[in-house]
Amino acid sequence: MAKTSSIHIRVEPEVKAEVEKILNNLGMTSAEAINIYLRQIILNSGIPFEIKTPQLNKDLLEALKEAEDMEKNPENYKSFSTVEDFMEDLHDEIQNREN
Repeated sequence: MAKTSSIHIRVEPEVKAEVEKILNNLGMTSAEAINIYLRQIILNSGIPFEIKTPQLNKDLLEALKEAEDMEKNPENYKSFSTVEDFMEDLHDEIQNREN
């Protein structure tokens, strides 16, 4: 058996639980996944994926602003009790645009 060395890391319990659930579905342990990651660092001579701050595109930023406005001013937006009510309203909107 090959010699091994230990690495001790601290992670948030929620992160650990979610990761272990995913890895379990893949049939591997956290230790196995970390070993794969470390080997990929060696093979790539660096982190094996791009690390950057996520950039939100214009459409997403507008959607976030609209969602915030909907939360602050619900009276300015339609709401529906059922999917059927929504579909009926959508159908009416389409009919009105076609006329």
